[in-house]
Amino acid sequence: MNTPYHNKLRQIGLFISLMFIQVVLISSEMLAQSQSSDLTDRAIDGGIGLGSIIAVVASWSRNKSIIMAILAGLMGWVYVVYFAFTREE
Repeated sequence: MNTPYHNKLRQIGLFISLMFIQVVLISSEMLAQSQSSDLTDRAIDGGIGLGSIIAVVASWSRNKSIIMAILAGLMGWVYVVYFAFTREE
């Protein structure tokens, strides 16, 4: 059965899975950065990336919400992948 309810549940499951992956990646990156003592390298690495920009634009086009756009920007490429899998043509 492919009802709208099942589609929504699938989207939510995919979103939660991608969020979990993002948390794991961020935590491993933070552990690697904690060993680096050079502050300028860490500041440059922490800048806004292409994934964050694409995520903010995609979220704004779908939701028209500043809060959702900020959250999507924090998730970066994870939200971009989620958006690609769940967009309707």
